Amino acid sequence: MTKSIVLYLHVHQPYRIRHYTALDSGNRHDYFAAPYEAKASNERILKKVAEKSYLPTNQRLLEMMDRNPGFKLSLSITGTVLEQLEQWSPEALKSFQELTATGRVEIVAETYHHSLAFFYSRSEFEAQVDQHRAKVQQLFGQTPQVFRNTELAYNNDVAYWADKAGYKGILAEGWDKVLGWRSANYVYRPSYTDTIRLLMKNYKLSDDIAFRFGDRHWSEWPLTADKFSHWLSEDQKATNFNLFMDYETFGEHQWDDTGIFDFLERLPHEWLKTSGHAFMTVSEACDAFDAADFVDVPQTTTWADTERDLSAWLGNRIQQQAITALYELHDKILATHDSGLIQDYRRLQTSDHFYYMCTKWFNDGDIHAYFSPYDSPYEAYMNFMNAYHDMRFRLAKKGVAV
Repeated sequence: MTKSIVLYLHVHQPYRIRHYTALDSGNRHDYFAAPYEAKASNERILKKVAEKSYLPTNQRLLEMMDRNPGFKLSLSITGTVLEQLEQWSPEALKSFQELTATGRVEIVAETYHHSLAFFYSRSEFEAQVDQHRAKVQQLFGQTPQVFRNTELAYNNDVAYWADKAGYKGILAEGWDKVLGWRSANYVYRPSYTDTIRLLMKNYKLSDDIAFRFGDRHWSEWPLTADKFSHWLSEDQKATNFNLFMDYETFGEHQWDDTGIFDFLERLPHEWLKTSGHAFMTVSEACDAFDAADFVDVPQTTTWADTERDLSAWLGNRIQQQAITALYELHDKILATHDSGLIQDYRRLQTSDHFYYMCTKWFNDGDIHAYFSPYDSPYEAYMNFMNAYHDMRFRLAKKGVAV
């Protein structure tokens, strides 16, 4: 029986809101135009990540494909990062295009603006999925066949929507409270669906690479490709090991000096040298294996934090207030047909803005602080709400009652 690694990497960079004050609101509408030297400079951050992660990782992946004909992977790449790559790092965009041109890299569908629109406006959500599909077709010549919601936010309703939309597969977190006695190392079928398959992240194996790899205090450090392959081989009955993580794991979250690139380069060789071992894209895994069982997920799960729910984005009152206020403007903003206003509105929907407002500490606070360009959640909130009030001002100037 074939035993496959399903490697899926997620590429995303938001348009971060600059230091945007109450004095700017009503006077300037350049929410995202931070100076190059500022912490929230989108251009500076994009170029840094491209240099440290995207370019070296893509080069290595191409070389790995040359050396290992059976190696393949899947990726998702948001519209917001694609726009920034087009503007500030065309060489990195070209490297992604070279990867997909091999025919061994599958692109996964998602919302263009990495938003939580599914939970607030179904029409907005579907518009962003359509926009993302068009962008992927334009830049990569692919039409996505498998769907992932932002931050792997998943429940029965998301799966039902994706099934009716014609996707062959959907991705989710393989959280213990959902799986129960089952293992993430199989293909499943979501409850209340007809044909779609469910691939669930093996978070323990994925996080060994994404979070623990460079930790010298970890009991399994150093993690080598042969050790990791041996762990997978020990599960005799598994069909697919779903390794889902951020693209920036390689070179940005785990720096080059941790040995992460050496690990990545060795993994295909170590895994494929055993008969019956393979790599599959997410679509191939959906096609290759029968569903082992139905999985019922009435509550929303995500791949973030120890709770694996939406609390990283919606767990406190300032987050809830900010996102609710934003979506209350939806119909009025779209009715203006003002492309600039609509673009700003959609960039403000990106889930990162609400993640930066998270006030969790203890287990997850340091992770939130690492990703935030702001000194505090309250600074993130104030910048966002000043931009929100400017959106209201722009609507009022058009004669729209707000």
